[in-house]
Amino acid sequence: MTLPSTHDVALAAERRTAARLLLAHPLVASDGPHSDLFPLIRRHADWLGKRFQQVLGYRLLVDSSYARLFKSGLGTGSGHRLERSTSTPFTPHTYACLALALSVLVTAPEQMLLSHLVADIRAAAADAGIELEETGRAAGKRTLVAALRQLVDWGVLIETEGHVSALTQEAGGEALITIDRELARVVVAGPLSQARDGTDLVRRAADPGFGGPRTYVRRMLVEAPVVYLDELTDAERDWLRTRQRREAQAFSELLGLEMEIRAEGVALVDAEEELTDLHLPGTGTVAQAALLLAERLVERLRPQEPGHPATGGTLVIGVAVPDGLVDEVLAELIAEYGQRSNWQRGYLEDLPSLREAVLDLLVRMRLMARAGRLRAEGEGLPEGYVEEASEGRTVTDVHGARPGGDGWVLLAAAARYATQVTVRPATTAGKGTDVQEELPL
Repeated sequence: MTLPSTHDVALAAERRTAARLLLAHPLVASDGPHSDLFPLIRRHADWLGKRFQQVLGYRLLVDSSYARLFKSGLGTGSGHRLERSTSTPFTPHTYACLALALSVLVTAPEQMLLSHLVADIRAAAADAGIELEETGRAAGKRTLVAALRQLVDWGVLIETEGHVSALTQEAGGEALITIDRELARVVVAGPLSQARDGTDLVRRAADPGFGGPRTYVRRMLVEAPVVYLDELTDAERDWLRTRQRREAQAFSELLGLEMEIRAEGVALVDAEEELTDLHLPGTGTVAQAALLLAERLVERLRPQEPGHPATGGTLVIGVAVPDGLVDEVLAELIAEYGQRSNWQRGYLEDLPSLREAVLDLLVRMRLMARAGRLRAEGEGLPEGYVEEASEGRTVTDVHGARPGGDGWVLLAAAARYATQVTVRPATTAGKGTDVQEELPL
């Protein structure tokens, strides 16, 4: 076997670095936060464009001043949301302000006053029949500023004199804004001209096109923390089962990701922890409470004998969480850890708010979910999408692998965050068995 040369190894490393950057930051400007790696993207633009198209069905546009990877969606509830500087998620109102601002900026002059930009946004809202009456109030101004701040972060807006936050000043502060119309035009990736409404836009964006099951599964693997088998159609499960070993090698070479294959599903793991916007374990009240909640729910609800149908076992992807159990456990955690771990007072005094924040994180990590119809049952599929496996092919039966109904479901991947018990045999220096509890790192 011929070993790769030093040049080949260096070339692969450069391409992998550029691909990882684009996957984590789909819009990279030559003068932005990742400007040091922008020449790497330019150097390998042709190769990157072909690989992203072949593997994920993503289009890559590389210009002299920016690179834009046009990703596709995964369907309702699967997006990577935008957040304010306070880490609170964008509301529908904030997204509306962002979309209206972009509609104005693509034809705006190179520079304009902040007050003129706001006036144009309000006019665009009126033309679209969107109510933005709150923009004259403090809360509405903060919402609009959050949208404009996101555009500043992307490099679409440049604060030449003053800041967009001047909008929130009582006296009506002013600022001079420089606009990059080219970046404004490439921010939106979805097929706006074809969509009838917001729901249709999400569905169309998630359509894998000619790639079908192959492309959708690959997108799920790189964009979601974990992919469960009952989130895939028969055709998608069949493709994954027959290709997972080869796909593991391909993702390792392209993105430096390692594939974990379990009975319940598959996950791509990034040892460098660079390609995720979610971290668990993590810092802060919500992350600590979420980790402890997952641990205790697994201890109480872990199924006795999960297995795989191929070996005669019962596939368990999720178990039902009894009503009230989440509140019960969170109350216990507040009593045990709240004060001594300096958890935020607001959460200590408001259990519903803590529950909402913790469950939101666990859902985004795909450790918990609301019960409901799944993709394996035809939920959210594009029109005309191939759903069934090829004739004569047998696929893993996922029927009943997680409970139905309206409640919460604890998912299989939560087990990796539970307390682990390590049993070590006795050594010559001591008698008996050494049992130690460990939390995952």
